[in-house]
Amino acid sequence: MALSLMYITNSPEVALIAEENGVDRIWIDLETLGKEERQKNMNTVKSHHTVDDVRKVSRVLTKSEMMVRINPWNENSLKEIEDVIDAGAQRIMLPMWKSVDEVDRFLNAVNGRVKTTLLLETKEGEECLDEIIKHPRIDEIHIGLNDLHLSYGLTFMFELLANGTVERICNKLKAAGIRYGFGGIARIGEGTLPADYIVVEHKRLGSSAVILSRTFCNTEEIKDMDTIRRVFAENVKKLRDFEKEIEDYDSNKYKEITLMVKECTAKVVNIIKEKRK
Repeated sequence: MALSLMYITNSPEVALIAEENGVDRIWIDLETLGKEERQKNMNTVKSHHTVDDVRKVSRVLTKSEMMVRINPWNENSLKEIEDVIDAGAQRIMLPMWKSVDEVDRFLNAVNGRVKTTLLLETKEGEECLDEIIKHPRIDEIHIGLNDLHLSYGLTFMFELLANGTVERICNKLKAAGIRYGFGGIARIGEGTLPADYIVVEHKRLGSSAVILSRTFCNTEEIKDMDTIRRVFAENVKKLRDFEKEIEDYDSNKYKEITLMVKECTAKVVNIIKEKRK
């Protein structure tokens, strides 16, 4: 089964290009609370999207799902949920949850009106996961490697893939019958940890969704719409072709790729630590 692809943009023009090239979800990112502090000194995407962006982008989509990441649960969450549903959200993602109570409040507030995704990105969230997965209203859980690796005090986000954390979580979600995905990918053939390896790990672990990262198509650097259209067309096709290519991998090939993930991750961690000295 092909991975569901997600892409973050508040541009209706870019959203349409992504949709035309088979991106399954367009993601409006409203999360700001605590993000700057958590990810300070990191080259991460910090969006400045608005509820009005949800309205503008949802109007142009005909096939792709409109997903909105709201802020972590807070005193304004009920209003934020109502606002994004009113603006056209078809799925709402809750980030940075740390307790069963937060998840209960979120799912009760949404009350089945749209689909939901729980973004698992705190060690406290993993610690209460056994209770979380008993909730009957969970549609999906996505494992957010960036903040989760920070929560565990790790050096590189893909350490979570190399050290078995992602596999442990995926196995729990699979046993519970909950749809899940993890992390993001660059273009096939690119990435600090090559996207090829990550896609193979998605297949091995039964993942169903992945984010197309900023490096997949960086619209901060690429402004020409024809170039953006070409980048999406070429690289989504490469990804889909690679997914077909790995369908026939046997267990030995999966073990080989998993070992390469561990070796590559260890090298990256060593490089990062040396630079920090």
